[in-house]
Amino acid sequence: MLMSPQNLAENVASVRERIARAAAQCGRSVESITLLAVSKGQPVELIEAGVQAGLTHFGENYVQETLAKIEATPRVPIRWAFIGQLQANKTRPVAENFAWVHGVDRLRIAERLSAQRPYHAPPLNVCIQVNLAGEASKGGVAPDELPGLVAAVAGLPRIRLRGLMCIPPFEEDPERQRHWFAQLRRLLESLNAQGAQLDTLSMGMSADLEAAVLEGATIVRIGTALFGPRPAKA
Repeated sequence: MLMSPQNLAENVASVRERIARAAAQCGRSVESITLLAVSKGQPVELIEAGVQAGLTHFGENYVQETLAKIEATPRVPIRWAFIGQLQANKTRPVAENFAWVHGVDRLRIAERLSAQRPYHAPPLNVCIQVNLAGEASKGGVAPDELPGLVAAVAGLPRIRLRGLMCIPPFEEDPERQRHWFAQLRRLLESLNAQGAQLDTLSMGMSADLEAAVLEGATIVRIGTALFGPRPAKA
């Protein structure tokens, strides 16, 4: 079943209510949490409907797909975030067209983004991805290697290191979900205690956004709860 603009608007309201309930539970302001709509594989028409429903931040995983969407929505107020694994040969279009990159885990990628960010554009917002559980199937820097990478990336021009991002192991138990998100929060707090000035925790998706908010998420990356299952590729 294809998602309709009306259903999408209802889903946006439902997700915002989930965020608001979790924020109230831990005494946080809902305004401190950004809803990032993960729109990979979704048509431009649905993204435009999302904007009409109040969404302003969209996350994508595929560079060429996103460039086509950006070209198709020149007058639509969207802040685009790249949230996938970024290859070195794709850094230039990302540096030139996106507002955020979630998932930097190598200094080489950060250096290329820095060198290729246009001087007329504001600094590119960057989060470093941390592989909390050491999963071979996922990107991210190991926690013990994080301080060195943070120090190196923070010194680069044309980008602004904002914080940390994670994709933890799948857990159904809310307390186990919070366990992983608490780890990322403690890493950020430790880095800030050492002089880093990080303000962003990009963590939490459709199945665990409440646990992420309770542990301090400032950006939640939501796809399925907004758009339903992604369309199958032909």
